[in-house]
Amino acid sequence: MSEQARLSNTLACEVRQWIDAHVIPAEGLLDQDDSAAAGKAAELVAAARRARLWGSYYPPALGGRVSSLAAYVPVAEAEGRSEHGPMVFGSEAAVDAHMLFLHGSPLVRERYLAPLAAGQATPAYAMSEPQGIGSMPSTIQTSATLRDGHWHIDGRKWFICRAGRAAFVTVVARTLPDGPAEQALSMIVVPTDAPGFRVERELDILGRHQGQCEISFTNVRVSADHVLGEPHRGMALMRQRLVLGRLLRSSHWLGLGQRCFDLLCERIRSPRGTMAALPDKQLVRRHVFEVHLALTSARALVHAAAEEFDAGRRCDLPANLAKVAAARALGLAADSAIQVFGAEGLSALTPLSGIFRSARATRILDGADEALISSVGRQLIDLEAAAS
Repeated sequence: MSEQARLSNTLACEVRQWIDAHVIPAEGLLDQDDSAAAGKAAELVAAARRARLWGSYYPPALGGRVSSLAAYVPVAEAEGRSEHGPMVFGSEAAVDAHMLFLHGSPLVRERYLAPLAAGQATPAYAMSEPQGIGSMPSTIQTSATLRDGHWHIDGRKWFICRAGRAAFVTVVARTLPDGPAEQALSMIVVPTDAPGFRVERELDILGRHQGQCEISFTNVRVSADHVLGEPHRGMALMRQRLVLGRLLRSSHWLGLGQRCFDLLCERIRSPRGTMAALPDKQLVRRHVFEVHLALTSARALVHAAAEEFDAGRRCDLPANLAKVAAARALGLAADSAIQVFGAEGLSALTPLSGIFRSARATRILDGADEALISSVGRQLIDLEAAAS
């Protein structure tokens, strides 16, 4: 076993124990999304940093301890056992840490990346728009015009994670008025205290407020060196970000799905489950089998895609397969656990109802399943045609 694999196994065990001991007992408070929840979140983040469990997959230069995505996947699964885990362990910002490290100017690294890595600044990523189609970058209308050494940004974005508490937002904007998206979009870092930036409203997800917001930019002005990479070449960065983001999210969803599976099995083995003879019922056994199969299959796809990513190969097809499989596995795990728990599973007496709502959202987050299935289907047809 390699040193990275040993470290990964050790970290995954430590994170699982830590999240079960500290994060899961605090979920009721953290779910409230108020000042008390924010205080508890800050307390947990500080404790995770002291335990050296923060930012495990950040670039090594920023203190990251796991250098390969494949080695990090088991750790990410452990972090994902709670919906709040990625926030507590800093992994919700891992994609931004890598993007700013790889493509940010010296000023961006100093002003935004350093505080992010220290746990002092929360990032957000703004792509989707109210009048656009989230899966079609060509419909993006937010504009950024370069004048006098500054970008002037105007537009509106919505369903932006963490926007309400973000210190800065990476905005996808049209920096050339005409031409295909491939040659007209850029990613620009915008501090949320810039004049003209505004959080318009918080948006619920299936009745729950989870930090998704609609935001606007009215002649927001930032210096030219706030662009990531080369101007007008944002599509390539978007693809890079999407692949990494989908694989990290999928790993977290597997962790949440595994928790549902654990709860399902605990319920079956419990005194009440034994009283109802749940272990002897074939349909209950089928729930256990189907959930285990879905999680095991999705886990294999995530690992395979992560290895392709680490090798520097194009991996949008395996990453899209993994994302769809992980979303389906989580949905099935939450639904099956609720079914076995009965009315309790529908209530706040278990975490399952909240997980179920989050599981439903995964089929839309990071690319709607229909769009990914269509894309993968086309790629497979073309690959078969090329091979024949």
